[in-house]
Amino acid sequence: MAYELFYWPNIQGRGEYVRLALEDAGEAYVDVAREKGGMKRMTALLDDAKLAQPPFAPPFLRAGRRLIAQTANILLFLGERHGLAPRDEAGRCFTHQLQLTIADLVVEIHDSHHPIASGLYYEDQESEAKRRAEDLRRNRLPKFLGYFERVLASNPRKGGWLTGARATYADLSLFQIVTGLRYAFPTASKRLARKHPRVIELHDRVAARPRIAAYLASPRRIAFNQEGIFRHYPELDG
Repeated sequence: MAYELFYWPNIQGRGEYVRLALEDAGEAYVDVAREKGGMKRMTALLDDAKLAQPPFAPPFLRAGRRLIAQTANILLFLGERHGLAPRDEAGRCFTHQLQLTIADLVVEIHDSHHPIASGLYYEDQESEAKRRAEDLRRNRLPKFLGYFERVLASNPRKGGWLTGARATYADLSLFQIVTGLRYAFPTASKRLARKHPRVIELHDRVAARPRIAAYLASPRRIAFNQEGIFRHYPELDG
């Protein structure tokens, strides 16, 4: 069975966390909106009033007859199915907890360039974005990354992963956070790296995984751009 991933075709966004899990697991999937007629299929599902369990917004995943929405929820489903989550219930819950924390961080990163409204252009809220980005750099990123650094340090027997001896979808998602921050905030990221060496080591370990390395070098990996969650505005870096 090939999964069908429904997400916007020109950005990494929240769909990228799902792509990374599918790629690392070696599972076949179709990135529907990037196919001919795919956007029409995606919007039709979003507007389908007959669906008993409709998605609110992309990303959502079709797995057979199931339609699963919300990034963390999709990863919860895929992680247990494809060896990207611990086998025990406590471990699975903690992995999900980490993913929800990453989801909180994603919102804060997005709001650093759109602090007033997503529907407004960046230029319409640039002064507010400068204030919000400064707080993100000085306070919020150190707090979030410090938390993940502490989780990684809490048990050296974990082998450099967040929840056990094997990588989980949460590790893949933290990799994406570090990669995205390096694009959006290159100057701040260099400072943060010095204080969070375990997080950086995890990033490097994920990047070296054979299937992830192949994906990153392939055309399936959409490049960062000024329409996604991670956007590089030099005036917001520092």
